[in-house]
Amino acid sequence: MQDVQEAKALVRAHYQALDTAPIDHIAEILGHRMSDDCLWRGFHPFNERTSPSAVAETFWSPVRQSLARMQRREDVFFAASNHNMPDGDIWVVSMGHLMGLFDEALLGIPATRKIAMLRYAEFNRVSDGKIVETAMYCDLLHLMRQAGIVRFPDQTAAHLVQPGPRPHDGLLYDAEDPAEGAKTLAVIDRMIFAVDAANENPDARTPRDEMRENWHDDMLWWGPEGIGATYTIDRYIEQHQAPFRRGIADRSFNGHVARLAEGNYGGFFGWPNLTLTNAAGFMGIAANAVRADMRVIDIYRREGDKLAENWIFIDMLHFLKMQGVDVLGELM
Repeated sequence: MQDVQEAKALVRAHYQALDTAPIDHIAEILGHRMSDDCLWRGFHPFNERTSPSAVAETFWSPVRQSLARMQRREDVFFAASNHNMPDGDIWVVSMGHLMGLFDEALLGIPATRKIAMLRYAEFNRVSDGKIVETAMYCDLLHLMRQAGIVRFPDQTAAHLVQPGPRPHDGLLYDAEDPAEGAKTLAVIDRMIFAVDAANENPDARTPRDEMRENWHDDMLWWGPEGIGATYTIDRYIEQHQAPFRRGIADRSFNGHVARLAEGNYGGFFGWPNLTLTNAAGFMGIAANAVRADMRVIDIYRREGDKLAENWIFIDMLHFLKMQGVDVLGELM
């Protein structure tokens, strides 16, 4: 338990220093708590970087330059060992929004001089007092929508600036009962198994029967821009699951880099999680035969013995670019 709390303290200090650092000192600040050869993964076009200076130059300096007077609006924070390596390093998870005044263009997304909120979720692996691995996923399509660029007007669910957990209890700064985290991880694992079973035999159960085993009927699914957010099992099936399963074929699960839970919260990420084919048209993109990857972070809230909320980050820009649709290139 002490290792978990030490890792949390390290990451919280990292965020405090990073969020208040002058832009020209960001690389130096990152170097205080990130290892020199850290592996950092980000959504397209950031991708993989391997040093604090590269992370600063590629991601944090441009973001801080664009979002003036940035604040971290954190909604979820938890830590635990990786389910895939239970005796290994601790992973610390943070999710929320990076909020600021969108005063300078970012990657061709035009500035608005208005408040903007960039959805993010981040996993940090801590080893020997340093952050040695990071997955920092942020929803650039969502930021584009705030700037008035509606690239996917026919998305099946709702565009929202997404709130944190309904009970406002997602910041697990203090130690939690390990038994509660084990319950959360068990429900997440059971849900993954149900999805895999549905992929193997889609006719074995109805989508509603599949869902209600692991989800509350009033579940909230906070999906990425291009798909959107939806509420209740029935509307989730209508507004995401059914369009996704109609459009997508030959899904291959590639595994998770990390999957963990603490208290009522848990999540995972992959690089990539899934490889699949847009076989019948998805997100308004014509059907094609390309095998495309989905890099995904999922964050969950458990309530009782079922899941109540799910926040999803998918690297849509990378997924679409593999199919020949360069959304950021269209802005140039």
